[in-house]
Amino acid sequence: MRKGTASVHGHEFDDQYGSPIPPIYQTAIFRQVGEPIKTRRGTDLKYSREENPTVQAFENVVAKLEGGVDALAFNSGMAALSTLLLNLLRRDMDVLITMELYGVTVKLVYELQEKLGFHVCKAYPSTEDVLGKMPRNGVVLLETITNPTLHVVNLETVIEEALANNNVVIVDNTFASPVLFNPLRYGAHYAVHSTTKYIAGHNDSVGGVIVLKRRRDMEGLSLYRAMLGTIMQPMDAYLNLRGVKTLYLRVPKQCANARAVAEFLSDHTKVRDVIYPGLPTHPDHDVARKLFGDMFGGVVSFRIRGGREEAVKFLKSLRVVVPSPSLGGTESIASYPILSASLQMPQEDRELLGIDDSLIRLSLGIEDVEDLIEDIGGALRELP
Repeated sequence: MRKGTASVHGHEFDDQYGSPIPPIYQTAIFRQVGEPIKTRRGTDLKYSREENPTVQAFENVVAKLEGGVDALAFNSGMAALSTLLLNLLRRDMDVLITMELYGVTVKLVYELQEKLGFHVCKAYPSTEDVLGKMPRNGVVLLETITNPTLHVVNLETVIEEALANNNVVIVDNTFASPVLFNPLRYGAHYAVHSTTKYIAGHNDSVGGVIVLKRRRDMEGLSLYRAMLGTIMQPMDAYLNLRGVKTLYLRVPKQCANARAVAEFLSDHTKVRDVIYPGLPTHPDHDVARKLFGDMFGGVVSFRIRGGREEAVKFLKSLRVVVPSPSLGGTESIASYPILSASLQMPQEDRELLGIDDSLIRLSLGIEDVEDLIEDIGGALRELP
């Protein structure tokens, strides 16, 4: 089954009444007389904090899209990542992250470091620096495309080196989505998504998912999910199932819109510079082309000529694009990273990465690109 088809039919749910749509099992409990009912994956179905058929139907789809053996869904992307890290991290272990991970992820890693006593090494988001700081027998946590300055490390090379040094590899694939990249194909042990973004895709549901490469990792991770109570809720699983059906239609449109907007901004007199992996001027353009082919994601960042006052004026002048701190949905969104995703990042890291008062991040939706360009151009004309 090809992935576009799997996004629609990959839930593997056979309803006794013949419905092609998995129902919402909006229940906390399941009937139990003697032995519990078994789920498709062979686990006990008795309480929705542990397993739920609607949630499992969604997990089946995402596992197929990422090429994993199975998946577990959570009530947010951070719930997924925190559950995974609590399951994996141990005292005196070495953990490699990049300084441009999502700001809350970085904060979580350092909070856990204080409590659990592992060691953190932070690399600049370049292939060379990540390779130069590679740990042994530890954990490597990376993003496919970083946020908000859109670095793309050569994950093929980095994952190969990480595995050669006996590391567990986690790749947050949210910005790329399974349409652009599949980390497990290159050997990563876990692919993580905030499904709030591209997978659900409609800005109406919060969720997260972890896709596993190895069957043996399922037991420990499911136990931690049950103990922490971080499972995705049935209604959100239904919304994710509905949203993921159009993933392979939405993402190519979003990528095309992003490329067109990036090219428009590149020639604009009130824009200092444009950051988009699809532009030949991007330092990681060749790596991105090698990993992703001819689609480079739906996010474009750019620096205006000015500072905070001009940035806020730009955001207030938008009429179609929505000022908001998220991404990946059908609606185009403009974010101000220093007040959102990068707020938790240390000031010295922001300065090194060029995340300043002039930086705007655009997540392009599925609108007509002419309307987006007119709206963004109109907002830029309001600047002095």
